[in-house]
Amino acid sequence: MAAGDIARKLEVLPNTLSSSLAVLSGAGLINSRREGRSIIYTADYTRMGKLLGFLLEDCCNGNAEICAPVAEIANRAVCCS
Repeated sequence: MAAGDIARKLEVLPNTLSSSLAVLSGAGLINSRREGRSIIYTADYTRMGKLLGFLLEDCCNGNAEICAPVAEIANRAVCCS
């Protein structure tokens, strides 16, 4: 999705979005490519799945009450990669 479309959809200022996209890109969670005058951003579902896996293993310490919502998201991320 183009950066401008993301900003409109999320109702955030472009400069705020730009900072957030830079952080996500630096973390390897999104990819970008130029198409004409637009920059198109896509999610890296493999990297997101790995992040969620880390959160489940390291941060939740196996506590099912904490991990259940994250586990559901992680399962969806893995299936979509």
